[in-house]
Amino acid sequence: MLNNLMLTRRSALTALAASAAALAVSACGPSDDSESTGTVEYWMWDAGQQPAYEKCAELFKERTGIAVNITQIGWDDYWTKLTAGFIAGTAPDAFTDHIQKFAQFVDLDVLLPLDEQAAWADVDEAAFQDGLLDLWKGEDGHQYGCPKDWDTEAIFYNKDMLAEAGLTEEDMSALEWNPQDGGTFEKVLARLTVDRNGVRGDEEGFDPGHIAVYGIGIQDSGGMDGQTQWSPFTASAGDWYYTNEPTWGTRYRYDDAVFQETLDWYFGLVDKGYMNPNGAFSDATSTDIQLGSGSVAMAIHGSWMFNTFAGLDINVGVAPTPVGPNGTSQSLFNGLGDSVVKQSANVENASKWVAFLGTQEAQDIVASYGVVFPAITASTTKAIEVFKETGLSTEPFTAHVDNGTTFFFPLTYFGADVRAIMTPAVEDVWANRVPASTLTGYNDQVNLLFETSTHDD
Repeated sequence: MLNNLMLTRRSALTALAASAAALAVSACGPSDDSESTGTVEYWMWDAGQQPAYEKCAELFKERTGIAVNITQIGWDDYWTKLTAGFIAGTAPDAFTDHIQKFAQFVDLDVLLPLDEQAAWADVDEAAFQDGLLDLWKGEDGHQYGCPKDWDTEAIFYNKDMLAEAGLTEEDMSALEWNPQDGGTFEKVLARLTVDRNGVRGDEEGFDPGHIAVYGIGIQDSGGMDGQTQWSPFTASAGDWYYTNEPTWGTRYRYDDAVFQETLDWYFGLVDKGYMNPNGAFSDATSTDIQLGSGSVAMAIHGSWMFNTFAGLDINVGVAPTPVGPNGTSQSLFNGLGDSVVKQSANVENASKWVAFLGTQEAQDIVASYGVVFPAITASTTKAIEVFKETGLSTEPFTAHVDNGTTFFFPLTYFGADVRAIMTPAVEDVWANRVPASTLTGYNDQVNLLFETSTHDD
């Protein structure tokens, strides 16, 4: 039944590709460089970054005479409207892209190869943080996205709760874990967890079924990637990676014994009372809200949430992700990029805009707003100085880049199908505490997609 469902989903995607191409051509017609003189329509979803990009657009217009109209659409509606725009020929000229969607867009052939545009010559590829350009290359080697920023993960924690538990910031900075007894990380979690009678998780009489403060909080199971949940642990457990290749892999590895052992330990923290079970908080209660309300003592989250956590009405600290059995502290290395829509009637100007956003001049502007770490290395340095004004350390995030302890988001074809299969499967491990070995069957379904389906035109 699941096989047929996935093949049906794939067929629908192929139909979408054909419809998008046909409708876009009929609506826009082929692009002519001599006609590329209009305003660039640019979409993004992050309202927090919009002021920085408005400033970039002002400078871009001063330099080139080309205006940019920026439209901000919330995340939940963004991808629906963008996909509808591809079909109807009403998509923007350029847009902020995400790795979760990138492979599907490459497959649909709706993105312009930036490296074939004259404007790309103005982009200094050597200026970007190592690895970011590779995230935005198609399997054909073409550059379909220009890196705009990057993010890693770290632990945000309540410093007052830490002190009350008799723990120090030095304890947090040297955490290690293993799947047998959880290491010092689990010991700290136990100490920080408090039941409704005021008994801590490492004290006699602790009641794991009635918790007042969880040692660590999560909002959901993490789905197929576990970015802000389990990914720092599965990546530091051994040599596990999502797929058989860093990018454009053809086999997923959710059937790996090390991966499954790690997830059994990780979600087993629920049974011990150290982590919130499914249903303890509403689906809308993000971990910054959990931490700010005093319901949890720590949470793993990404650098894009730095200012949100820094602004909480509690005493916040930041610590690196724990060192695992392979001797490293790991973080998923993600980032956003800017792409140009292939069927845009304004390709030349849109390419110039995206190329401009890939310059240090533009990324220095973004850095000055202190919202994200820009993709260009020199601009990251400037952003760090702005972030320091919050009083929180950025080192737990930047150290991963400096030390090379990062790994890529799973970038493959059939991403939407993989997510549809694996998200409820991992959710089951968390919510219903089924063993992680059940993921092997789902992994077989995922890999069957690569064996029986095609993404070729």
